[in-house]
Amino acid sequence: MWSSSHRVLQHLITQCPGRCFSQTACKNTVVVKRWWQVPLSKEGSPPRLYARRHRIYQLVEDKKQTPEKTMELILTQTVEKYGGRGDTVIVRKSFGRNKLLPQGLAVYPSPENKQIFAEELRLLREGKPEDRTQTHTGQQTVEYLKCSHLKITTIPSVEYELTKEIICRQFLIKLGVVVPLHALRLPDEPINKIGDYWCEVTVNGIDTVRVPVSYMPFEDPSVRYQKILKKQRQEQAAATLTTELASSEAAGLEMGDQTLQGVEEAATSLTTPPGDATTPPEIAAAPGNSSAPSSSEVMADGVATQETASVTPVTAEDKVVPSTENPKNN
Repeated sequence: MWSSSHRVLQHLITQCPGRCFSQTACKNTVVVKRWWQVPLSKEGSPPRLYARRHRIYQLVEDKKQTPEKTMELILTQTVEKYGGRGDTVIVRKSFGRNKLLPQGLAVYPSPENKQIFAEELRLLREGKPEDRTQTHTGQQTVEYLKCSHLKITTIPSVEYELTKEIICRQFLIKLGVVVPLHALRLPDEPINKIGDYWCEVTVNGIDTVRVPVSYMPFEDPSVRYQKILKKQRQEQAAATLTTELASSEAAGLEMGDQTLQGVEEAATSLTTPPGDATTPPEIAAAPGNSSAPSSSEVMADGVATQETASVTPVTAEDKVVPSTENPKNN
C-alpha cells in the first residue's frame, strides 16, 4: 500500500510539478484596521455593528508599495548551499524569481504546498529504509564523517573501557556531531587498550559511515605546551638564520662589486697615455717643461706616482772658465 502511494507521489512530483504545487504567492498584501472600534457587547450577545461606522477601515501597511528584499520559498529539489527538498528557505527576491521559481526548484509556501510536503515527509519516515531518501543535511553529515578522525586520550591512573556513552560524548565534544546511542555501533572486542579502532555511525537510518577511533595515551598539558614553545623557538631560530645568510650574501655581492670596480679603475688608469689629460700634447712633450711627467712614472694599485729625475750637482772644479787675457800679450 505504501509503496504504491510512494510511486504515485514520486510520479506526480517528477512528471508534473506544475500541477501538484500552487504557483501563486499569498494574497495577504494589505494590512488595515477599523477606524472606529467596535464597542463591547453584553455577555452572550453578538456585537452590534453599524454599517456606516464600523465598516470604515484605515490603511496600516501596503506590502505592494513597500517590497521586501527577501522572500520565503519551499525547495522542491536539493539546491547547493541552501537546502534539500522540503526545506523552507529565505532567499533574495532576484535569486528566487529568476532561478528557483522558473526552473521548478522551489514553490511558494502556501498552505497547500506545506500540506503536500508534510504528507511526503510522513510517508518517507514510515516507509522501508531502502525506499527512503537522504536529506540535504544528512548528506552533509555523511561527507563530514567520511573525512573525520576521533581521538580519545586516556586518564592517568584509571583503567576503564570505552562505551557507547563515552564515544557519543566525545563525538559531541571533539567533532560537534550529535550521535544517538542507537545510531552507533562498536567492534566486538572491548576498547580498553591504547591503539586504533573503529566505529560505525548510521545517519537518519539510511547511510552508515565507518569512523576511525584512536585511543591515545595521556599527555601532560604542561609538557605539550613546552613542546609547542620549543617548536616555535626552532622555527624562529631557523628564520633568523635564513635572514642572516641572505644579508651576508648581499654584503658579499656588494664587496665583490666594489672589488670589480677597483680593478676596472686600475685597468683604465694603466691604459691612459702619459701626461695630464688637461695638458696639451705640445707642452707635455716640451723638453724644458718641468711639469711634464717623465718616463719613470709608476702605476701601483690604481694610483699614479711620479719619480723625479736624479740631478748630479756641478762643482767648481768641473766648471770651465774662459781666459780673459789677450793672446797677443802672450
